[in-house]
Amino acid sequence: MTPAVDLASRWLGASVMSASDESFGDKENLLKPSPAAFEPGHYGNRGEIVDGWETRRRREVGHDWAIVRLGAPGIITSVDVDTSFFTGNYPQSVSVEACGHEGYPSPAELAGPLAGWETIIPQAAVTGDGHNIFDVTDRRRFTHIKLSAYPDGGIARLRVYGEVVPDPRGLDRLTVDLASQAYGGAVIASSDAFYSSASMLNRPDRARTMGEGWETQRRRDGGHDFAVFRLAFAGVLRRVIIDTAHFNYNASAAVALYGCTKEVPPEQDSPDWVPLLERARLQPDTRHVYDLAGTDPLTLVRLDAFPDGGVSRVRLIGTIDQDARRRAGYRWFNALPVGQATQCIANAGLAAEQAADIAAQRPLSEHWLSEQMNSTDAADIAILAGMLEGRRWEAP
Repeated sequence: MTPAVDLASRWLGASVMSASDESFGDKENLLKPSPAAFEPGHYGNRGEIVDGWETRRRREVGHDWAIVRLGAPGIITSVDVDTSFFTGNYPQSVSVEACGHEGYPSPAELAGPLAGWETIIPQAAVTGDGHNIFDVTDRRRFTHIKLSAYPDGGIARLRVYGEVVPDPRGLDRLTVDLASQAYGGAVIASSDAFYSSASMLNRPDRARTMGEGWETQRRRDGGHDFAVFRLAFAGVLRRVIIDTAHFNYNASAAVALYGCTKEVPPEQDSPDWVPLLERARLQPDTRHVYDLAGTDPLTLVRLDAFPDGGVSRVRLIGTIDQDARRRAGYRWFNALPVGQATQCIANAGLAAEQAADIAAQRPLSEHWLSEQMNSTDAADIAILAGMLEGRRWEAP
């Protein structure tokens, strides 16, 4: 099972676009990657300095809210409303809404009547100074969320966990980092997380400190460490980048790379692991680039690190397999809210009425598209084939 990722992480590019009020604590604090901290007795012009989003005491009817653009659109599985250190000034309750939009809507557009917000967490009580975790059962793909706080108060952090569902339309014929969290790649296993997690390895940013990489404890046996990546898309690898940035005295001495076409990682000594990169020496605090011979489309990659130590980032650069692109297209389109699905088809060139009709027929499949070839205009079929499957369609 792929681990949930924080879709609202600043590492992925999320942003708090707007808020009803931020008199005591900035709205941007909601998405700070670090856990909340608080040192009492420190005051500024707005009162005691808090590490969170805190609004003024509301004296009129209504409630406060903040709108967040997710760094990676996806299916939300749970939300953590963290009220750490807010004890006498946290909201009585919260709710969460979500919507899906094409492009880059403005705060005014998202606050307007046509935004299409859907409630994914009904209004529910929260406790102070703790993590309030709510499960989400809606399986649609969303791009933005709206956190409402009733009637006012402070929230330290907001985490929106889920599965990244990338839009594959912009990836056709491109070479990309197939392991990146931005597309849904994940570290699904590792030998050690003593100092920091191997999940740091496929973050799309550059490490700023040694603490933002993967560091294992010192080995006293004859073994070595490893991390297993599930690629966002099955694909053909062309290049690997191994970055030991900031690891000056404790970088791994060498690495080797193996690939696999299975869905479940086999045992380390299984012949299903195909060598991609023979054991290669690493230098401290260095970005290493190695070209790879063309491979079969891979789904899993294992990095072996000898004997222990630290690696900050791993990039697995390649091209998306056509079958994987097709599956990604249907998964993406079938998960869209109906308004966004309709807009996608209309933007591609189909009539508004026809776009609405197709969106209402979801979930679509390859079989559905083949059936349309006898009843739909060839130009429209070509548009749908390009959007859903990333391929050119020509009339037989």
